[in-house]
Amino acid sequence: MADDNQIIESKDQLVAHVAGGSSPKEDWRIGTEHEKFVFHRSDNSPLAYEGEVGIKSLLEAIAKRGWDPVYEAGNIIALLKDGASVTLEPGGQLELSGAPLENIHQTCTEVNSHLRMVKDIGEEMGIGFLGLGFHPTEKREDIPHMPKGRYGIMRDYMPKKGGLGLDMMHRTSTVQVNLDYSSEADMVKKMRVGLALQPVATALFANSPFTEGKPNGFKSYRSHIWTDTDPDRTGMLPFVFEEGFGFERWVDYVLDVPMYFVYRDGYIDAQGQSFKDFMAGKLPARMGELPTMADWLDQLTMPFPEVRLKTYIEMRGADGGPWSRLCALPAFWTGLLYDQDVLDAAWDEVKDWSMEEMEQLRHDVARLALDATVRGEKLLDVARRIVDLSDQGLGRRAQLNGMGDSEQVHLKVLKESVISGKVPADELLEAYEGRWQGDVSRVFEEYSY
Repeated sequence: MADDNQIIESKDQLVAHVAGGSSPKEDWRIGTEHEKFVFHRSDNSPLAYEGEVGIKSLLEAIAKRGWDPVYEAGNIIALLKDGASVTLEPGGQLELSGAPLENIHQTCTEVNSHLRMVKDIGEEMGIGFLGLGFHPTEKREDIPHMPKGRYGIMRDYMPKKGGLGLDMMHRTSTVQVNLDYSSEADMVKKMRVGLALQPVATALFANSPFTEGKPNGFKSYRSHIWTDTDPDRTGMLPFVFEEGFGFERWVDYVLDVPMYFVYRDGYIDAQGQSFKDFMAGKLPARMGELPTMADWLDQLTMPFPEVRLKTYIEMRGADGGPWSRLCALPAFWTGLLYDQDVLDAAWDEVKDWSMEEMEQLRHDVARLALDATVRGEKLLDVARRIVDLSDQGLGRRAQLNGMGDSEQVHLKVLKESVISGKVPADELLEAYEGRWQGDVSRVFEEYSY
């Protein structure tokens, strides 16, 4: 990989950077990320950054357990340890970005260790952690803002491009997995399968049916929010399915995504400006200056599609959820994408779907989850076949834990969903109509980690 300080003089450098993510199968790894809401147990309100019990003091407590703090403008904003990081989302959502690991058992151990740590800290501080796709009770204006420079720029820009971008920033949580590719052709197939089947993952993990204390009519309101965030950087990416798609075409797409900022010992506002102009020395925010590879790494984070390519592939379509599903999401995609026969079979499932059908499915699953249809077939039936394929892929990987279990054990909750037809949102809505008697605040008691 190029040095971060290397000046970018041609697009070829950018293509080479993305292509440089290719690695042999024996070096493929699994990186899992998950976000969660943090709340005061006394009244379920979100934590501000400052204060005796705040996000800052939470991060400081984690640092005391052997994590190295990262500061911005004097504020602790992240922590690092052994290839993993704990970071801060715009509304105080706490994210674990896991280390690149060899198998799902290791991923699950990492998740379990992290959740036990923050739960212990939470008991000391009187705070809890909740895994849902959308905040179930708070209004947007009541969510505290975190002191990260890039978020201030994004807050200003988001309302100019969509109606729900600020909700995306402050009131959503997700779980995602980052996976490797061996070549350009392998990347292309994984991107296509990932995009086409992302609505299946959205449905299986749908877990955001409440807004401000009431049902919102969606099973994954988080997914719906992405349809009205910013059309310049979201969506299903039709060009990925076109002939000739590869590393260069991806770079062309990222270059066309408007910038947010340039980082030079602080964040410089460049919202809406063009990275192509930057490469020509004509960026208004830094006139006469050429970008570095560090600037390109920032630009790679500025698109927000359902599947994103950096030097690995990010699967981004799932709501945050309960403990067991934090292991199920990486298991689902690893089973589908890391075995060639299964990847080919998954492509056979979707290769004839039109872009219109895929767009409609993406739209429908936000409201209907597994009750959506594609090509006249209920998505539940498609999901059964896809979960079975993932199960086959994990079985062939033959990665066993100390108990002799394969990675297939982590698909248990998804197998239950495709048998019952119920996703987490269905369980929440049943609780709301039943034992909660319309009191959404009960979710903090029953569903916190």
